[in-house]
Amino acid sequence: MEAGRRADRAKGGAALAAVILRDADGHARAVVKGISWRIIGTLDTFLWSLLITKQAFSAGSIASLETVTKIALFYGHERAWRLVDWAPNAHVRSIIKAVTWRLVGSLDTFMLSLLVTGSAKYAVSIATAEALTKIVLYYLHERAWRLVKWGRLEAPPQPEIAPAASAASPHA
Repeated sequence: MEAGRRADRAKGGAALAAVILRDADGHARAVVKGISWRIIGTLDTFLWSLLITKQAFSAGSIASLETVTKIALFYGHERAWRLVDWAPNAHVRSIIKAVTWRLVGSLDTFMLSLLVTGSAKYAVSIATAEALTKIVLYYLHERAWRLVKWGRLEAPPQPEIAPAASAASPHA
């Protein structure tokens, strides 16, 4: 009887460890994915800011500030989308994620650009230009990450259920 309880506790502990590791992998994937996107996004922001303001310092300031704010925002966006079970491998999901992220990202870019330049005209121009390029860039980034299996959270395997003990069993 005691051996059975120990075996059950061991199975429970192993299941808990698997959930913790699986969840930790999901967090690690979101962090690495966020960093890879941030590199692409920061370069895009810097280039658009430079083209629009023609001021390297302002462009660098906007891109630098954005690096900090967008990593946190992107991580939250990824974790929120993890709660949505709908069509995890579908192209349409990637498109919808790209649009929702761009809404969040463009608002952030607008606010940072306004803060750095003091110009609503520059802020609107930078945020608008990014909205056009970054939806495409994000979609391509999202599709590329669907090819990476590391850290992907899929539906957990269903536990095997042992057959019920028969009344005719000698151990019943």
